[in-house]
Amino acid sequence: MQGTDSRGSSPAFLRPQNGSSHRSSGYVPGRIAPLRPPPPSQSHAAAEFTSGRQEAQTRLPSLPVEQHRRQAEANRHKNTLICSAISSLSLFVALGIFLGIASKYAPDENCPDQNPRLKNWSPGKDPEKRVIIKKGDLFRLNSDATVHSIVIQDGGLLVFGDDKEGSKNITLRTRFILIKDGGMLHVGAEKCRYKSKATIILYGKSNEGADVPEFGKKFIGVGPEGTLELHGHQKVSWTLLSKTVYFSGLAYGHYTFKKNFSRGLNVRVIDQDTAEVLEVLKFDTHEFAEESLKLQNLLKNGHPGRIIAIAVGDSAAKNLLEETRVTIQNLLGSRFVRGLSYRQAWALVGVIGGGNSSCNESVRNYENHSTGGKALAQKEFFTVDGQKFVVRAYSEWNDGVPISGFQVEAVGGVILNLLDDVSTWEPGDRIVVASTDYSMYQTEEFTLLPCMECTKHQVKVKDELANKILVFFEDRFLIKMKNTSTIRKAERDQHVKEEECTGFVAAVIFLISILKNFTSVHLSYVELKQMGQQQIGSYPVHFHLCGDVDEKGGYTFKTYLEGLSIHHCFSRCVTVHATNGLLIKDTIGYDTLGHCFFIEDGIEQRNTLFHNLGLVTKPGTILPTDRNSSMCIGIRDKVYGSYVPVPATDCMAVSTFWISHPNNHLINNAAAGSQDAGIWYLFHRVATGDSHSLAIETKSELTPLGIFYNNRVHSNFKAGLFIDKGVKTTNASADDPREYLCLDNNARFRPHQDADPEKPRVAALIDRLISFKNNDHGAWVRGGDILIQNSGFADNGIGLTFASDGSFPNDEGASQEVSESLFIGESKNYGFQGGQNKYVGTGGIDNKTRTLPRNRTFPIRGFQIYDGPIHLTKCTFKNFVPTPDRYTSAVGFLMKNPWQMTPKNNISLVKFGPNVSLKAFFGKPGPWFEEGDLDGDKNSIFHDLDGSVTDYTDTYVGRMDNYLIQHPKCINITEWNGVVCSGSYAQVYVQTWNGQNLSMTIVRDEYPANPMVLRGINQRAAAFQQYQPVVMLQKGYTIHWNGKAPNVTYLYLINFNKNDWIRVGLCYQPKTDFLIVLETFQRRSSALSSKVERYMPVSSMVELERNRSDKRFYFDNSTGLLFLFLQAKYNRDGHSYCSSQGCERIKIVTKDSSKGISNCMTKAYPKYYQVPTVIKQMPEKTTVPCTKCGTTQTVFTSDPHRNYLLVQINSSDEKESSRIQKAFIYVNDTMFSFKDNGILIVVVDACTGTVVGNKLFSGVDIRRVDGYLKSGIPQRSIILLSTRGDVAIPNSLAEALMSLGTAKPPYLQSKGSLAFLGFRGNIKPSWIKLFTSPAGHGLVQIEKYIPLQLEEYGCARAIKRRQKDLELLKKAARSH
Repeated sequence: MQGTDSRGSSPAFLRPQNGSSHRSSGYVPGRIAPLRPPPPSQSHAAAEFTSGRQEAQTRLPSLPVEQHRRQAEANRHKNTLICSAISSLSLFVALGIFLGIASKYAPDENCPDQNPRLKNWSPGKDPEKRVIIKKGDLFRLNSDATVHSIVIQDGGLLVFGDDKEGSKNITLRTRFILIKDGGMLHVGAEKCRYKSKATIILYGKSNEGADVPEFGKKFIGVGPEGTLELHGHQKVSWTLLSKTVYFSGLAYGHYTFKKNFSRGLNVRVIDQDTAEVLEVLKFDTHEFAEESLKLQNLLKNGHPGRIIAIAVGDSAAKNLLEETRVTIQNLLGSRFVRGLSYRQAWALVGVIGGGNSSCNESVRNYENHSTGGKALAQKEFFTVDGQKFVVRAYSEWNDGVPISGFQVEAVGGVILNLLDDVSTWEPGDRIVVASTDYSMYQTEEFTLLPCMECTKHQVKVKDELANKILVFFEDRFLIKMKNTSTIRKAERDQHVKEEECTGFVAAVIFLISILKNFTSVHLSYVELKQMGQQQIGSYPVHFHLCGDVDEKGGYTFKTYLEGLSIHHCFSRCVTVHATNGLLIKDTIGYDTLGHCFFIEDGIEQRNTLFHNLGLVTKPGTILPTDRNSSMCIGIRDKVYGSYVPVPATDCMAVSTFWISHPNNHLINNAAAGSQDAGIWYLFHRVATGDSHSLAIETKSELTPLGIFYNNRVHSNFKAGLFIDKGVKTTNASADDPREYLCLDNNARFRPHQDADPEKPRVAALIDRLISFKNNDHGAWVRGGDILIQNSGFADNGIGLTFASDGSFPNDEGASQEVSESLFIGESKNYGFQGGQNKYVGTGGIDNKTRTLPRNRTFPIRGFQIYDGPIHLTKCTFKNFVPTPDRYTSAVGFLMKNPWQMTPKNNISLVKFGPNVSLKAFFGKPGPWFEEGDLDGDKNSIFHDLDGSVTDYTDTYVGRMDNYLIQHPKCINITEWNGVVCSGSYAQVYVQTWNGQNLSMTIVRDEYPANPMVLRGINQRAAAFQQYQPVVMLQKGYTIHWNGKAPNVTYLYLINFNKNDWIRVGLCYQPKTDFLIVLETFQRRSSALSSKVERYMPVSSMVELERNRSDKRFYFDNSTGLLFLFLQAKYNRDGHSYCSSQGCERIKIVTKDSSKGISNCMTKAYPKYYQVPTVIKQMPEKTTVPCTKCGTTQTVFTSDPHRNYLLVQINSSDEKESSRIQKAFIYVNDTMFSFKDNGILIVVVDACTGTVVGNKLFSGVDIRRVDGYLKSGIPQRSIILLSTRGDVAIPNSLAEALMSLGTAKPPYLQSKGSLAFLGFRGNIKPSWIKLFTSPAGHGLVQIEKYIPLQLEEYGCARAIKRRQKDLELLKKAARSH
């Protein structure tokens, strides 16, 4: 709004209040630079220069806000009186004059640099000048400047000048900029973005001058009542590929060959449509005439259009027959071959049947062991996809050495097809292409090239792609935009030596730091590079103890960072420190050290991270969790005494997104490569760091999870997503010598309503996680209740592992569930060796060479069961195929597992694709599994609720050597090392005191020859030991020890429902006295109920068995066995291990002082042997396919708001058809099969996804197929074409395919196989594909997800679909 200031009639632009009672008025996005009511201090006409001492001692006092408010009200009252005194006539005249002038000269009120009150400011270049911009100083910087420092305060304003052409390009060099007490710095505005290039360079050495309190050196600092508005030119920050980019731009990669003394004619045959080198041949036409005939036959029998490259090695002329020379001349168009003589260097590139116009050749004469240079032939071609490539052949003699060679490579740049409109990207902009392999170090940087032929969804880069980037789900990977209009950077101190241990430059200290009670901070589309230092507080962007920065904190306009490009920085990306309600959107963090997006102290809440990308997150040194192994061991200045940190447990947690409190929101983000984790949620039990003194109870373990939706994680070494652990919250001491804030296993996520454990649980929802190519885990998730849905896992070492939120009896038995998700073992993303990819081997459904996670022999698992209870339902598994080197299974178990395992792990409604050879695997002794003899290994089990895993409904699957769970009708599955049984199962938790080093042997009375020996869970010295065998109910067991029986033993009934029972006999020495009681233990309070029931002895087994519910025991003195029944009195609640009444436990106390071994097996059996019986009969094997199994989703993508069509094309020749390799076309759920050999065409409406026609051309009708393709298919149609049998494909078909999307008429193999996916319309979509194969070369396949309803197709604009991510963003904004 406009007003009149006290000095005259110049229009002033006043800000509305932001509603805060403790800070000045707020910022109106897009409005002209807001001028706060000035404080009553002395006015200055120009900037004031101060001494260095005064500057260094600058403090941040609070502004007298109430005084300003009264003055502002008085001014408004005076203005009202003046206006009311003007007559109506004068008002209209004045208004008319003003509007007449304004129509021609009025500034754009959205643009801060067009404020008419601004004065042009040119401070020049004086590095000693200390500038203070105060009240009355309203400056517009229009030229380059160098000053010592700038302090903007007391209503002072600095605005960077701009113009419509964007030609200002201003560079400001200073040591620091401090904005406080009503000071303001503006570069552009949200609705008037800065068009020119503004560069702020922070210079100076680390040892020069004093630190500014709370900021240090080389910074842009915003103190209380400060305003910082930076708004660069808006561009798409990052997007995804919509089409695979191949190694070096070519589907089969570039080809390079060079060799000395390769005598004769060296020949390469190259596919003209794909640039693949088909044949590598050598014909010694110098020595053998028959070699000349072989070459002649090769050319005469070659396919017209094939590219031939020839290079002489040494000499080739002596026995090169004249008829062969004529053949080369006629078929390849050579002009020199007829005259080729002894040791002449000759090279040719030509096309069979192409004549002189398609030939390029060169010849050089041999003299004195040299040809004086290369005979170089080269010619450019295009692939069927439109990629330009060059074929080169060369030959020469150099110092008596004959050299020949070939090259096939892309030229003229490689076009990238992108998901979003990137028309704002310009030639010269820098981009980074993320890795889609296991190593983040395959990330590559490029400069965009001019591209007249590119659409708004395409850019061109140099043809230097160093790694093969292939498919995952929808053929997409990440791209990151680097250049923006506004740049901030720090200048390196060239005089400071780099630190040898870390490589960090000590003098680069630059940050944007924001303190509490600022007036307004909004940063958008700003580039930040070479910022930060490896010391606490020195980060590129740092919100430091700011409290609530949204509406809850009194800010009308939410504080945000948008479109920032933070790269090549020395310490983190964005640090959110004791700050709540911040929005971070469309921001990039690339090639940085330490946690990138860093939520620091464990008390930060309601912050929203929306559509951000982090990649190449490297280790740092600041915190133990930032460090890698060598740093962890090497940095020991904060540990106690001589303690040496353990990297795996103290450090090695550096993450792209480090989330220290669950009540923050992550939507549409991507973590595309970190040394450890992509996204890590951890839980501080108390506030840490600077927040510790606030004594805030974090309750992070109990707090419900914020929004987690549509996040993407890949190329991380430890895990894509990690939910687990906390940090050490005490200083190093003799009791615990580890460093403060090192990683700690002290936290378990168990969310409850209002973070109150007495209130109901609130399930944490992980909705749409896309996780692929992570070395170890796609996701490791501990806690409960937790639900993962609509997610995809591919090419991970282990797709997903759930871990329970604790151990019994403290764990409440929370549930974990994954549903509507897809698991892919090994996709067609074969990878490329390089970066940290150390392991390569064969694998996948086609057994091709590929990069591998962890190790060539590492057992790949889709879903891993650790302890439980878990529920896996409505999920699909694809491509789990073991190899001779490794086991690859859809479902597996944690290897070398000492922990508990619950039979309540259950699986239902799962679907296994045809290429799943190993549905489940229980491990076998050998590499990785070792002996498989830990407690958890032996008790591995899950419940197949509906038979979708085993084909036997309501059965349990355990390890084949576990006889505690078996009966005579169980079915062994040797390949799984598993057994399928019917029955009812539970656990017995055996806790012993004064006997913690014992092994426990448990025997089922029906299988005494097959006991189970358990080591116990506590391998370290502990006051007690615990064992947790899984048992079949309604059976008898005996328990034995390898030493003296424990003096105190507790038997807990876990997962027993009311009246469930087993009988147990525990071995003791004869004549032992017992005190046995039944107690009810309350887990939450760790208290016992007041009611305790004592067990009384009976004299016989018959008397004991008379009533199982009686509290009685029988001690058989002859065998040393103490018998009693374990029978539950109460029903369990939900997933809890016990009932709400508490956990029923039997306590056994003995007074036995003997020291014998308590192993009674030889006396117990056969006395108590029972004949094996079946209590619950095995069901019949299911033969009807499950129609409701598997995920209902057809595509898993990071762009879930589009509709996709799943299509598959299989084409086979006569040989493959005889092998039952079917040819068909599949569209969503409909399969179109061949009735006869021929060409099948299916047409789909690209706007609706509806099949509008299918037609089979066979016999003589095949001649009419090209006419149908050219004129019989409507616009906006998707065309799918398949062949079956030895079909004589007409030559005219090539022209028809070009009209449907190929870049040129392709060469089509007569009687071969052809699969084609095309489009009839005015564009050529990126998903167009063509594959051909000669007869007898196997099946040709295309599988693709095609986006529907695109405006580019010519579809009418569809009704705007619900965008869940935007709805959730609004919900997050209201979450205070």
